[in-house]
Amino acid sequence: MPTIHVDGDRRTHKFKCSAKGCKATIQRCLNTKNARSTGNLRKHVKKCWEEDVRTHVMGGILRNGSITAAFEQKGKGKVTYSNQQHTWAETRDEIVCWVAENLRPFQIVKDHGFLKLMKMGRPEYYVPSPATVAQDVHQVFALTCQCIAKMLRVSMHNLLFTTGH
Repeated sequence: MPTIHVDGDRRTHKFKCSAKGCKATIQRCLNTKNARSTGNLRKHVKKCWEEDVRTHVMGGILRNGSITAAFEQKGKGKVTYSNQQHTWAETRDEIVCWVAENLRPFQIVKDHGFLKLMKMGRPEYYVPSPATVAQDVHQVFALTCQCIAKMLRVSMHNLLFTTGH
């Protein structure tokens, strides 16, 4: 998430890279003619992140031209549907979210009804194996634990602990 900085009449977004070991901060001026430019962010992503991450994030940006669409918050609100088929990475992401949020077993991806829904009109459509879904869910869980631990370390000075008698 970018932070907003104001220095006199100059407003900027500063993006801190969250890649392990990277201390880069990319700045984007908001009150210039190229305020919507993402060139510096793209250059850093190419240098710092692995191919699968770049493909997932940059694919969303290139498909609809919006960096916010790639990081759009999912949840309650109006549901929108795309008319474009998911990439393999997007399919895996969506299935991981669905399985985790709805407490579905990993084996559901081999269910006859699920496969019928997923492959209707597109028999070649990629559906990951239960082992791949399990691996992805475990990886997301581990990364989430790391993010929570990092947030707790950063905000530890703001926490107050009290004991009751």
